[in-house]
Amino acid sequence: MPSGKWAVYNICVASALAVLVFSIAAFGQDAVGAKPGQQAVTPLPQSTGLTLRVDTTLVQIPVAVTDSLNRFVLGLQKEDFHLFEDGVEQSVAHFSGEDAPLSVGLVFDESGSMDFKLRTSQAAVAQFLKSMNANDEALLVEFSDSAKLSVGFTANTGEIQDALKKAQPGGLTAMLDALNLALREMKKATNPRKAIVIVSDGGDNHSKYTAAEIESLVREADVQIYAMGVFEPSLPFGLTPEEISGPKLLSEIATQTGGRAFAAALMSDLPSVAARIAIELRNQYVLGYYPKNQTKDGKYRRVEVKLAQPHGVSPLKAHWRLGYYAPTQ
Repeated sequence: MPSGKWAVYNICVASALAVLVFSIAAFGQDAVGAKPGQQAVTPLPQSTGLTLRVDTTLVQIPVAVTDSLNRFVLGLQKEDFHLFEDGVEQSVAHFSGEDAPLSVGLVFDESGSMDFKLRTSQAAVAQFLKSMNANDEALLVEFSDSAKLSVGFTANTGEIQDALKKAQPGGLTAMLDALNLALREMKKATNPRKAIVIVSDGGDNHSKYTAAEIESLVREADVQIYAMGVFEPSLPFGLTPEEISGPKLLSEIATQTGGRAFAAALMSDLPSVAARIAIELRNQYVLGYYPKNQTKDGKYRRVEVKLAQPHGVSPLKAHWRLGYYAPTQ
């Protein structure tokens, strides 16, 4: 991270100017912690399930900070952040700006509605995979009428690209079932930081799971979810109700986890959207705190992050996860 009080990391590229961000949501938190009574800040442990109900006290929150031009702001210090849980300010015990290894689940739509969008979507995934580091891992879930795990967790991104080359569009859209499968597979991740990236038009019409059921699951999951929206550039005349509601559904799912949903104004901009998501995942601060409320009631705790505004710069915005579930015992 650059030295000094703050620095702006400008990732704007010409093609990215056409990207429409239709969900600016609270961004990224994982609830993790040390053993009861342990005072030292410990590394993030491997998740053992989908739910953020944990038997420990340390909570760590990844936070992304952007300026008024949507550029990432790096170089902030611990004292620049104020963190609240259910309205009560917390003491930040751990602060870091280092990039950590990622476990990523790619969820790829191959339904009939993706027909002419397939090649550009494949290029977007390839662009995202370029950002993977040596200690990262990724898996691939493909879906149309049903969802399947095509490639389990691997550090070899070529396996995922080879699988996608065989993709053939057709059938209906079981996106919610695919997301459920990806969430289950994320339990096998070896890295503490986890994200799911959905590439779809969002027009689910063939899932066994309902939107309400999936939104409940993702709210509890310790996984940040991003969506690359592949939508029709025209007016909604002639589109199915599912296709019309697709952007809203993807946005709501991403918001629950503190992720974001992006759409491309042009199909050719989709790889830039993928690059944006990759860079956003890499540019996070991590705030760790021991909650003042130690009640183990399993209830949802709302989290808020406020920033001290540096002098002479445009207004800053923080993106973080909306909350976490307290332990039950």
